[in-house]
Amino acid sequence: MKQINSITLEIISNGITSIAEQMGVILAKTGYSTNIKERKDLSVAVFSPEGKLLSLAQHIPLHFSSLSGAVEVLTEKYRIEDIHDGDVFIANDPYTGGGSHLPDIVLLKPVFYSGKLVAYMVNTGHHADKSRKGPTIYDEGFRIPLVKLYSQGKLQQDVYDLIMLNFQMKYERKGDLNAQMITNQFGADKLTELIDKIGLDTYEEFCIKWLEYGEKKARIAIAELPDGEYAFEDYMDDDGAGGGRVLIKTKVIIRGDQITFDFTGSAPQNKGPHNCVPCALKATVYYSMLSILDKSIPANSGFFDSINIVAEPGSIVWAKEPAPTSDRETTTQRIADVIFGAFSKMDPKLVTAAGNGAMSYFFFSGTDKRTQNPYVYVETIGGGSGARYNKDGLDAVQVHMTNTSNLPVEALEMEYPLMVEKYALSENSGGAGKYRGGMGIVRTIRILEESGDSMLISASTERSVSRPWGLEGGQEGGNASIKIYRDGKLISENPKPRNVALKTGDIIEMVTAGAGGYGPVSERDPELLRQELREGIINEKWLEEAGIALD
Repeated sequence: MKQINSITLEIISNGITSIAEQMGVILAKTGYSTNIKERKDLSVAVFSPEGKLLSLAQHIPLHFSSLSGAVEVLTEKYRIEDIHDGDVFIANDPYTGGGSHLPDIVLLKPVFYSGKLVAYMVNTGHHADKSRKGPTIYDEGFRIPLVKLYSQGKLQQDVYDLIMLNFQMKYERKGDLNAQMITNQFGADKLTELIDKIGLDTYEEFCIKWLEYGEKKARIAIAELPDGEYAFEDYMDDDGAGGGRVLIKTKVIIRGDQITFDFTGSAPQNKGPHNCVPCALKATVYYSMLSILDKSIPANSGFFDSINIVAEPGSIVWAKEPAPTSDRETTTQRIADVIFGAFSKMDPKLVTAAGNGAMSYFFFSGTDKRTQNPYVYVETIGGGSGARYNKDGLDAVQVHMTNTSNLPVEALEMEYPLMVEKYALSENSGGAGKYRGGMGIVRTIRILEESGDSMLISASTERSVSRPWGLEGGQEGGNASIKIYRDGKLISENPKPRNVALKTGDIIEMVTAGAGGYGPVSERDPELLRQELREGIINEKWLEEAGIALD
């Protein structure tokens, strides 16, 4: 085997990354549902034939759990000789298919070159079809273990028919699955072109060296951190099923170039939908480390192999079947918070203060009177990101594990019997400090007559009880809330309503949390405060709570 130099390694790695990024563009442009084409609730990746991650496009950090999980199941379940050119695998199940929750359907395509398996093209998209919540995974929807959807290029019609039978919006599912198929085929074609240029031997050597490089870079970065143990804990507001607060805790242990994340002591898995399976926990830890360490470290399996994770099976962060997992992203947001909190004990300049700490969403379903067709509409709402040692936090963004796009009001109102009456920043929600925490969002939606009083709403947010913490004297960010109004009167105030029947004219309002500030507010520029006061970012109440008196 010849030795490829660092320049060649970089060129090929950029080529692989370009393939992954192009795949993401293809999936977004060919996707049928609003979830994929507008919100971009999707992710793509390229894996080696051994199931090692080579490149992950920058989409949804949490989705890495489903992508890597499906590949891991495939490599365990199938022998190489049982995988053929033209095969396509499908899965969504957290316990048998490597997924993290059922709406994320993964398609996996083996890529062959000169008769030899050289890679897997993998993508996932969120398939919203029906809001299903319950005390077990069996109540949450149709479970797909990892199975062949295509065998040597031939559609397995019985498998396909079984899957379609379990969805009410078949036209959306067919359109999105076709888009996922096209995306993987595009990636396979582009990788074939790349290997044509560099040669198979060079490509195979690249796969080995690229993973070695990722691990080496990671261990060098870890070794530069001070040895020690750094602990932090935080609570989710509730379990999503009427239970009380849920404890998430971690201890970060650093010894030389070894790092361990120990989540022992976190709450047991519960009846609510917030349970995380192992692959979701791993994705959160990997994301957090990529955010904290040297940004030049490649996001490949070599890097991930340098990290140890300890957790108790049967806990909220390492759930066992049949725990429900539909809202696992809520827990991963808090896991990211506690990891950042632990690193703040080492050096607060490495991290931000706590962000909004939620994957806030609306889930509308019903029948559109205009077409008599059923519809399901999912919208994820951002919030504030935490302030840093040298900058304010960002307003109205997705943080940590969720990275979906803003859904334009026009797209929503064009496709669904809904009207957005207010879309604004949440006043006073950014935590006070030398650097202010980011602001949350206010989103108010009215139910239109075209819904025919058939609409059901489920929604969720976090930080309605606890508030996002600040750092180094920075203050907490503002709380979240979800309220429902009918005929101008408040009829519900619940941060996690489930399958609530709405009528024409009803209004649902979501306020997402702001974020924590950084440093003492006494050190903030008074002129900047006056400007924020004029612009309505803060008001006199905010100044009073922060202990500030402006001349």
